[in-house]
Amino acid sequence: MNEAPPSPTAVTKVLVLGGGSAGLMAALTLKRLLPNLQITLVHSPEIGVIGVGEGTTAVFPDHLFNTLGISKERFYREAQPTWKQGIRLRWGPRGDYFYDFGFQYDLSYPGLALATGYYCDDDCHDLNETCALMRRGKAFKRGPLGKPLIRGAYAFHVENAKLVACLESIARESGVTILEDKLAGVESTGGRVDALRFAGGSSHQADLFIDASGFRAELIGRALAEPFVEFAGSLFCDRAVVGGWERAEEPLQAYTTAETMDSGWCWQIEHEQFINRGYVFSSGFIDDDRAAREFLTHNPKITGEPRVIRFRSGRHRRSWVGNVVAIGNASGFVEPLEATALAQIIYASSRLCEALRPHHGPPTDQTRREYNDGMARAWDEIRDFLAFHYRFNTLRDTPFWRHCQRETPLGDFTGVYEAYRRNGPGPGLINALPFRPNLYGIEGYLAHLVGMRVPFERKTTPPAAERARFEHKRSRIRAAVAASATCAETLAAIRSGDWSF
Repeated sequence: MNEAPPSPTAVTKVLVLGGGSAGLMAALTLKRLLPNLQITLVHSPEIGVIGVGEGTTAVFPDHLFNTLGISKERFYREAQPTWKQGIRLRWGPRGDYFYDFGFQYDLSYPGLALATGYYCDDDCHDLNETCALMRRGKAFKRGPLGKPLIRGAYAFHVENAKLVACLESIARESGVTILEDKLAGVESTGGRVDALRFAGGSSHQADLFIDASGFRAELIGRALAEPFVEFAGSLFCDRAVVGGWERAEEPLQAYTTAETMDSGWCWQIEHEQFINRGYVFSSGFIDDDRAAREFLTHNPKITGEPRVIRFRSGRHRRSWVGNVVAIGNASGFVEPLEATALAQIIYASSRLCEALRPHHGPPTDQTRREYNDGMARAWDEIRDFLAFHYRFNTLRDTPFWRHCQRETPLGDFTGVYEAYRRNGPGPGLINALPFRPNLYGIEGYLAHLVGMRVPFERKTTPPAAERARFEHKRSRIRAAVAASATCAETLAAIRSGDWSF
């Protein structure tokens, strides 16, 4: 007689393995949104964080302040972030363009018949106030009293060690039990984890285990052997050389820079006292030593010996297997070209919270399938979005970039490019999105297609009067930001005695 499968059990006890930003954000989100859960986080002090500067998207402050209710004053004091209004891409035939968290192309100015992208053959700058701010080295507009107005869709640059320390402190106060110990073994049967054994002699059981062990993927990969889906056929970079220097006279910018290099690209992340740089490259086109030399030649201020980080792009086929959920780098990884890491952690943690809400009952196979489908689609969309950056960047004529132009597939979003190629940056392009909602909307794809001057067939020449109205609108945008505050001025303002968050 066959035994019936065991009935699913409600999740009341959660163990998080890993104490980086993924583990802490997952633990904190679960505890704040589902306070009845008993959550323990175990991390090893011997395993450090990767330690590069961290860029975020507008999802991050919204989740921290509005969803989790974390104090802005405390976060600014402990994490010491600077602001990020978007990305400056030194990319494509224009040489540079800006991508922010608002709208530049998926709109039409009042009184104009065409979407803004049709007017941008020669110049795609200053299409909204945020991009005009970034172009002028500003962070925020000023209010009537001259104070910076910190509002709208903005993000942060933050040093990883400071972020982790801040999140750990808040997690402890929120009721998360945090222990230091080193994983010694995993006990598992039937595709589930039964217990984790630690070097200190303890053993921990839980209803649900969160694998936030980073690239090691101790539970989802090593213990449960979940297959890994490689993105190497779309994203060809697999290493980064990282360094930086103490800030001197350089202005503190309110944007991340992504700069084209011979065999990849270089980031610049802005911290108040430090400038963090990293060259993401493909080992198929340049070796570590040559990449380091190119990096140092391009960045002669770098102090100390740059270090090389190896990575593989891709995701585990499923992020939730049995009673294990992988979050962060244990689930998947792509290079930080669009600063997607923390946003993906937040998305995963929020979806998990929704799946575990008591009114849904204990997790079932259907619960896991829906979670896995959503996470797989999110990872694949990030892959395809990054592919657009590579396929159309013609700024440098090198073997790596020629390979990218020839060989980079656009995956599920091929139809978006085909519709753009036929019709240009019009509003009907939204119909080509393979699914909705999606992470970037049509605006994200238009920002890079128009920014990189990707040609399209149905050219439209606006009448002179319309172009004049378009230029008048841009002149008003420029005037609106002329007296705005820089990052440094905004930092000084929030540290003044009369600032109120």
